[in-house]
Amino acid sequence: MYNAKGLVQRDRDLSREIESHLPLVRKIAGQLKARLPANVEMDDLIQTGMIGLLDALERYEESADAQFETYAGQRIKGAMLDYLREADWLPRSLRKQMREIETAIHRLTGRLGRPPTEAEVAHGMGITLEEYQGMLASGAGHQLVYYEDFQGEDDGDHFLERFCGPEVDDPLQALIQSGFRSAVVESIERLPERERVVMGLYYEQELNLKEIGAVLGVSESRVSQIHTQCIARMRTTLRAMQWSDLGEGRRH
Repeated sequence: MYNAKGLVQRDRDLSREIESHLPLVRKIAGQLKARLPANVEMDDLIQTGMIGLLDALERYEESADAQFETYAGQRIKGAMLDYLREADWLPRSLRKQMREIETAIHRLTGRLGRPPTEAEVAHGMGITLEEYQGMLASGAGHQLVYYEDFQGEDDGDHFLERFCGPEVDDPLQALIQSGFRSAVVESIERLPERERVVMGLYYEQELNLKEIGAVLGVSESRVSQIHTQCIARMRTTLRAMQWSDLGEGRRH
């Protein structure tokens, strides 16, 4: 129940409000699921989101600046992201597979002086185009930054290692202050045009994968493959950037 200002009233029927906000939970779960591998269940996201909704209903104050749906959306999404972090939903084997793709993209970009095509990446990895696209499909949910990137891994240097050393108390704030956002923007600008379009439609226009597919005239699964490759290219670009220079700017 809302008052005249669109804020939740305290003398409310909790079960009715939970039911009325279930579409919001489903919407947020659907947006996240589009970026996750197939082994993540939609029902698990919804159940976790319901915990976030309950938390929002308990904590929200009518005097708050934000309206309830905005506040609840943040709590719901936060609960889902916490669940995903704890569940480690992208297996290390798939992360290793994606690093192999990133390595091939980096090598070919240096050799060709431009972003390689999918066929060129596949050839460089010694596999067929179909096999490469299958790897992209299985890597759905590949992220730009992993928690492990702040700690380093056993088998290679990560683009955050040279910047976020053990002396950094808050790596996220360190990245923000260093100009990480502008670096991400630059990595997007270096993408091939079609991939820039996909990123713009997904993150700026907030279209889902099916809607983007309709715009581009391709299937939803194909858009997922393109999105995964975008992330791999961007990680490759960020790794190649001079993070030490950014770090110098942060220390002064």
